[in-house]
Amino acid sequence: MLMKARDDGTKPGTPPEAAAQPSGPGPSKMEKEGHRPTQPVYQIQNRGMGASASSSVVDPMVGQAKLLPPEKMKHSIKLVDDQMNWCDSAMEYLRDQTDMLVVGVIGYQGAGKSTIMSLISANTPEEDQRGYVFRPQTQEIKERGGNQSTGIDFFITQERIIFLDTQPILSPSILDHLINNDRKLPPEYNLPHTYVEMQSLQITAFLFTVCHVVIVVQDWFTDLNLYRFLQTAEMLKPSTPSASHDNAGSSGSDNGAEYYPHIVFIQNKARRDDFCPRNLKNMHMIVDKLMAHSHLKYKGTLSMLDCNIFPGLGHDYLGMEVNMFILPVQENDGEENLMKAGLGTYPLFSLLPGYKGHPSFSTMVSKLRSQILAMPRCQLSHTILTEKNWFHYAARIWDGVKKSSALSEYSRLLC
Repeated sequence: MLMKARDDGTKPGTPPEAAAQPSGPGPSKMEKEGHRPTQPVYQIQNRGMGASASSSVVDPMVGQAKLLPPEKMKHSIKLVDDQMNWCDSAMEYLRDQTDMLVVGVIGYQGAGKSTIMSLISANTPEEDQRGYVFRPQTQEIKERGGNQSTGIDFFITQERIIFLDTQPILSPSILDHLINNDRKLPPEYNLPHTYVEMQSLQITAFLFTVCHVVIVVQDWFTDLNLYRFLQTAEMLKPSTPSASHDNAGSSGSDNGAEYYPHIVFIQNKARRDDFCPRNLKNMHMIVDKLMAHSHLKYKGTLSMLDCNIFPGLGHDYLGMEVNMFILPVQENDGEENLMKAGLGTYPLFSLLPGYKGHPSFSTMVSKLRSQILAMPRCQLSHTILTEKNWFHYAARIWDGVKKSSALSEYSRLLC
């Protein structure tokens, strides 16, 4: 049954045909306002689309083109190649909409950055790692001590979450490749280890500027050099461009509001002792003291206590809870062995099959993904950015980071 509201100008007894006729040459009131659609319709602007605009799907209710579903990515692509050059191939996957979340990751070689980014973006622990969107280290690369990721890899989900996977910071394999292959260094760098450190600082400072969330992955607790590195990258971070920033060569903020991302520390490959509440409290206290003078948002947006991982602990147990998440070692074969042992070998396992002192790896990854995707999406600059605007903004920031005078001065101090 169709119901239509009676027009204010229609008198009782007037035929519907007469009421529907326009009284003048202009459009009627109903045509001006239009019908309210029952489902949300994304209206897009056809500027610059040319002939492709006519082929868009048109909604008969409002007479405007609807936003077509975005193309699904099968694997990651390069945003910055191994020569530290910007790539434009990611532009075709971006849209003119502002509801996006940008997540980046940094960490040492072999810490598990690519695996974690794949699991919180598009893959599950049960899948073959050769099909992950961010390719993890193969067994051959592990045996020869090499690194899998180079530069910065880009992947965007259909939920409009942008993931940026990076090469390992301070990588010994990259340094070994520079030395043994006689690669020519840029003229401003005299020593290979200085060039590797500056590459790592450039990538980290870039992520601190263009990401909503930066994940720091470490596979043992704790390396003081990592926190010194984060503080150095924070000092070398480019200033947030002002609202009237038109010249790519200038920087700085007119109102003094500097942008800093949320930072999340992930303790990967954790042991069962790390899930002890006393050890967990000590880890939070140490990270809080190490990051006390940082402007990075390292607390208040991610909580393991809210995930029901420690059901016996109250919210006031961690008085200084930082953005930290613990992931156990991924051992699928070990879980199967514990399940078999629960058939009667040990009475404890018959009651709690597969219990290890913490939830399973799949459960922990699922809880981590929910926490990461629920992080606040703060405004990256003083103007609202669409996905395409973010790409151009990121390209400008990367060019500025490579030409930064602060980084050049720091490299001279290292030499």
